[in-house]
Amino acid sequence: MWGTLTSAATQMLNVVFGIIFGRLLSPADIGLVGMITIFTVLANNLQESGFFTTLANQKNPTHRDFNSVFWFCISLSLIIYTILFFCAPLIASYYHQPKLVWLSRFVFLSFILSSLGIAHGAWMFRNLMVKERAIVMIVSLLVSGTIGIILALQGYSYWSLAWQQVIFNLVYNIGRFYFTRWHPTFEFEFEPIRRMFRFSNKILIPTVVNTISQHFLTVIFGRLFPARIVGYFTQAFKWNTMGYTFVSDSVAQIAQPVLVEVGNEHERQLRVLRNMFRFTALAAFPALFGLAIVADEFIVVLLTAKWQPAVPLLQVLCLGGAFMPFYKIYQNLVVSCGRSDIYMWCNIAQVILQIIIVLGCSRYGIMTMVVVYTILNIAWLGVWQHSAARLSDLRLRHVLADILPYMLTAAASMLAVYFITKPISPLFVLLIVRIIAGALLYLLLAKLFRLPLIDQCIDFVKKKFIR
Repeated sequence: MWGTLTSAATQMLNVVFGIIFGRLLSPADIGLVGMITIFTVLANNLQESGFFTTLANQKNPTHRDFNSVFWFCISLSLIIYTILFFCAPLIASYYHQPKLVWLSRFVFLSFILSSLGIAHGAWMFRNLMVKERAIVMIVSLLVSGTIGIILALQGYSYWSLAWQQVIFNLVYNIGRFYFTRWHPTFEFEFEPIRRMFRFSNKILIPTVVNTISQHFLTVIFGRLFPARIVGYFTQAFKWNTMGYTFVSDSVAQIAQPVLVEVGNEHERQLRVLRNMFRFTALAAFPALFGLAIVADEFIVVLLTAKWQPAVPLLQVLCLGGAFMPFYKIYQNLVVSCGRSDIYMWCNIAQVILQIIIVLGCSRYGIMTMVVVYTILNIAWLGVWQHSAARLSDLRLRHVLADILPYMLTAAASMLAVYFITKPISPLFVLLIVRIIAGALLYLLLAKLFRLPLIDQCIDFVKKKFIR
């Protein structure tokens, strides 16, 4: 419950702030910040070095383990920041955007701040402090978002987004320190780092590769197209990511600890996995298919008509985004089984194939590149399923039986609502009607076809919030 509430509150705040920033800033402003996102995320991956996941999966981590990770991450973040500081002119030259020199140097400060909380975050994650993590996340978003909006209103354009990122990391890690009972001491031992790195490096490498997979389109588009076009893609990518992250985070916050606890109890593991697939399908397909059918009115009403070129990009990304939360389940399964090597090679092979195919389609324009990227992401789930079948009793027939009913029900519901509501002309009214009608029709059909988990979810909500 707390995992779902956290994701809901996080995404709701991101939606609100995203709408406000979209109205206040230009596509070029958002495109500029989007161009350097991959460097920030990659730097965060490198400084964390897979130790967050390693600490979460160790049987009995000690103070020495947490303390070594704390000081190692801070040291590494300072080294990475120094390198990127001097590489900023090269980044600006690649994108043909001189403004990026000092913008990137400032934004990169955020991962120095985030390094302070990696060990504390792992401690909270390991101890299932989902409620406390929710509080920290919500407060951080509120403070950073509010300051960012104030700066945007004062005319600071893309600098308002930069300040938002830095302040978020500052507040977020202050909150981690406040809630965590563990605190570092002024001593550093390299032996725990060396011991844990045998596992963590197999998490680090695929995490870096996965980051490249998610953001390499922005790097390519930033080189090939003006900042305005990159802004359209960044906006579409952001809303799609927010849509599927709501679902994947709800499961991811508890999937790893639960699968570790289940261990080698294959029958129980299969039940857990199938329930995760059902819950994910129950939420992901209506959310992302629904976002696809309301994309036009959503963008125009909430972000204004200047963002309308982002609509077709968002619609294509949403079709693929409906399948993205399933990646989290497969990844948590292989990691909980101690097979970080599978996690690593599946991600490496995927990103190499993505880059080759997408670059091969570059002559056909941005839309073709996004379509190919989306199709490949959906198809690659078959590779993860093959790997999962080697580690568990989960078979393809189980997965299809668990997700297809929800997918078909969601598709039928959203298509019916799309055509029935087409005559409505005021865009704001059309947006509201489609959201309400789509949700109600989906729930009605789900009840009618007696899809698994529907009754359980309704009963749970009644017990927690009504009775």
